[in-house]
Amino acid sequence: MNHRFLIGQYGQFDYSKYDRDYRADFYGIEACLFRNEQDISNLLKESRDAGFRIGIHFPLRSGISPLRDALFLAKDAAVRSEAYSLVLQELDYIRSFLKPDYILFHYPKPVILDERANWTSWRFDDQAEYDFESEYSFEEFKKHSDALFEWLAHRGEEYGFTPVLEFDALNRYVYEDDYLRSRLEKYSSIKLCLDTARLYIQDRIDPHFDAAAILRQYARYAATVHLSNILITDGLIAQSRMPVLPGQSPSEGWAPIELYLRIILRENPDVKIMFEHRSEKVTDDQLEQCYRWVSRILEDTNTNL
Repeated sequence: MNHRFLIGQYGQFDYSKYDRDYRADFYGIEACLFRNEQDISNLLKESRDAGFRIGIHFPLRSGISPLRDALFLAKDAAVRSEAYSLVLQELDYIRSFLKPDYILFHYPKPVILDERANWTSWRFDDQAEYDFESEYSFEEFKKHSDALFEWLAHRGEEYGFTPVLEFDALNRYVYEDDYLRSRLEKYSSIKLCLDTARLYIQDRIDPHFDAAAILRQYARYAATVHLSNILITDGLIAQSRMPVLPGQSPSEGWAPIELYLRIILRENPDVKIMFEHRSEKVTDDQLEQCYRWVSRILEDTNTNL
């Protein structure tokens, strides 16, 4: 169907999901927060048997820290140091048995929130995961990001993986300035992940944010797209992590998935698609329709480049 597709396995290696969602010609599986060693062993076994590649959404193991995401940009030096130390420990653990294709981290973390938007619908597990823009200067952002990019580029080379930064909520430091693009140009081994659901939510709640413009700015630097759809009606999230389907009309409150994909693919025809949906929300036929629809968009866009 498409050798650039991946599925996700979160919390465990779920054989029922693997049997239903994975296809023999898919690129691989992205793993995150596995709760025990047996799940990791199952992932490795199936990778060897089926020949698929493995990507990791940090952390691979559940329970190694109170929060999932590493707070690389925390204002507190002790928190930053702990984040780097934790990631290094996990890299050493992973290297002992696996060479992943990529390892993904959320960025920026903590998120820097623009007070002009209403963030009540954005999910945070802890207050430590965000700072407000008025309390976090652009100079701080650049200083801590510089350190992160240099460190990740070196670790990627040392451990043999592609570092990937998944956009979390974004503020004007990212979309109104060329700073981040200059870092991505300088450290070209570091790539991005674009999450269609996150981008759409912010597009709806932040009047100063334009998801399509972000895609035009940054798609060329992406290694992966986390693809799912989300329905927002009357300002509330009505459905989330839905498989993308052609009948999900933006006029009804669904994200404009086809528009997003075509923008991304025009800038970056080789990007990989990770289906970050909950496939149990649809029938087998609808899941197959999802895969075929996205395949057609990829083929059509590549034909017209």
